[in-house]
Amino acid sequence: MPHKTFFAFILPSLIAMVLFIALPIVSVVVQSLHVEHPRVLVEVENCQPFGGCTKEVRVDTAAMQQLEQEQPMGQFNGLGTYLNRGHLAVNEIGAILSSNAGFGDVVSRIYNLPFYKALSFTLVFCFVVTPLAMALGFVIALAVNAVPKAIKGPVIFFSLLPMIITPLVGSLILYWMIQSNGIIGASLQNLFNDPTLSLRASPVLTWASLLFYGVWSNAPFSFVVFYAGLQTVPGDTLESAMIDGASRWERIRYVIIPHLMPLATFVALVQLMDNFRVFEPIVGFSAEANATSLSWMIFNDLSGDAQLFGSAGATSVLTIIGVIILLTPVLIRTWREFNHKVV
Repeated sequence: MPHKTFFAFILPSLIAMVLFIALPIVSVVVQSLHVEHPRVLVEVENCQPFGGCTKEVRVDTAAMQQLEQEQPMGQFNGLGTYLNRGHLAVNEIGAILSSNAGFGDVVSRIYNLPFYKALSFTLVFCFVVTPLAMALGFVIALAVNAVPKAIKGPVIFFSLLPMIITPLVGSLILYWMIQSNGIIGASLQNLFNDPTLSLRASPVLTWASLLFYGVWSNAPFSFVVFYAGLQTVPGDTLESAMIDGASRWERIRYVIIPHLMPLATFVALVQLMDNFRVFEPIVGFSAEANATSLSWMIFNDLSGDAQLFGSAGATSVLTIIGVIILLTPVLIRTWREFNHKVV
């Protein structure tokens, strides 16, 4: 294909990427270097008609409006937002590490810092949900591929229900089910004979509920990809393995899994990126007291009475950096495999 034709072919995509990906990221980075203007306070004296004066401190609205006109992005703060207590907490981490506290106490104090608490749940969600959802999706794909054609359609439909349901609605449904008067919550109370048992009261049980929801909602995507991949497995190879006496497990291990490995890499990349921005389950479960994520921190900064654009921008940039670090090993491995095949 001539270079001019190729450029004309990809030009619309390049324009869309610049407008909807590159420019917003640049805008977020710039905003993260600024903070909101501090309030300009003035002391006002109020005197009553019949004597007596009181003084009160008020916000100088005119001065604030002038500041916003002169510096619409806010006050330049450089990397201060990244290093403050709400994010990387460099000074706090240094003080904790320089103390004579034990290892457990150090870990606990670092975990209680907002950013590291959110990062901890985000990483646990990624590294627990992603492999379990992929494994469950692969098992479902194998099972659906083996059922008779007469019932294959309904089975596929029910297998895709978690993907069809809106994530927030799905998390709300499970949240209602684990309430004390819900089917899961009431069943657990009867099973353990403990009317005070609550999945939401315990941080461990809250995390377990969120992880369970993550696996349930992510498995359909893995199922769809793996099921499509199963249709491309060479039938001759499977028949040869059966003739050689290979069991079903051996055919899966030595024929099907190697054939689906490129798809598994693709699924892992997509789900790692998706799970790193976990947000809907936390809001749906109202689990902010026991579990927060980086995406929830951004939402919290933007939904309060004072919208902290600089703080939200810094968390967004750190999230992007985290995704890049998370995907780098997988991308390097994929690149090496590609070069090996080319050679």
